[in-house]
Amino acid sequence: MKKFKKFLPLYIMLIPGIAYLICNNYIPLLGLQLAFKKFSYAKGMWDSPWNGFDNFSFLFRGNDAFLMFRNTILYNAAFIVLGTILAITVAIMLNNVRSKKAKKIYQTVILIPYLISIVIVSYIVFGFLSADSGFLNNKLFGLLGIEPISWYVEKKYWPGILTLVHLWKGFGYSSIIYYSTIIGIDPTLYEAAAVDGATRWRQTLHVTLPSLKPTIITLTLMNIGRIMFSDFGLFYQVPMNSGPLMDVTQTIDTYVYRALMVNAQVGKSAASGLVQSILGFILVLTSNMIITKIDRENALF
Repeated sequence: MKKFKKFLPLYIMLIPGIAYLICNNYIPLLGLQLAFKKFSYAKGMWDSPWNGFDNFSFLFRGNDAFLMFRNTILYNAAFIVLGTILAITVAIMLNNVRSKKAKKIYQTVILIPYLISIVIVSYIVFGFLSADSGFLNNKLFGLLGIEPISWYVEKKYWPGILTLVHLWKGFGYSSIIYYSTIIGIDPTLYEAAAVDGATRWRQTLHVTLPSLKPTIITLTLMNIGRIMFSDFGLFYQVPMNSGPLMDVTQTIDTYVYRALMVNAQVGKSAASGLVQSILGFILVLTSNMIITKIDRENALF
């Protein structure tokens, strides 16, 4: 009781956080039963009839199944690799800026795209790629004598466009995280390396990158856990839901959305979310197991 009374103010401070955790993370778990039910709005969640694994079958049947899984995994793999390299590079460049005022300006500028709505981003992209009034077709290509391109019909360009848009929008946030790790590195390590004659490049290679390894592993594992999910706005809004681009923009999330827009079946949506979460969980466990074998100190658990 003495200990309880001693820490009672801390327990009281915990109540809002615990309440939020329960309401936001645990109570919604009851909705997982919808993945195994034929949901009826008239009967509600509890009285709707069970239908086993029928809701899961629509994800794996038809010609679109392989396409959406392939696109989701490959795009996210490219985003993880290229995004990590770009974010680390920008963070190291920020660290090498001497002016404190300039650092603040650069941090603000690179973070702005992350804060912009994906709807606004889609219209920015449209302003560049529009066949009739786009900057590339009407200005740049005209000056260079290049034939205009119907961007929203030619699917071969969109893997690069979507990757570029994702990197532009998200690298600022990741860079700030890596930069916060870099500024926490012991300065004496750089001083010792400089005394030994190490150049700026060798200091980065042998001091900065090894110190960033725990952060890289943690963020990569978190991203791997979301590898079966996709940025819906990026793959639906940015290509303007163009039919000819479906082969390179169809992901699990857009497929489920389009299916629900036609059928309005809540059970299938719950089933797809459950499948994505389970696969992500398995991937995180597998990745962490591999890291444990290689470098146990930097594993998550």
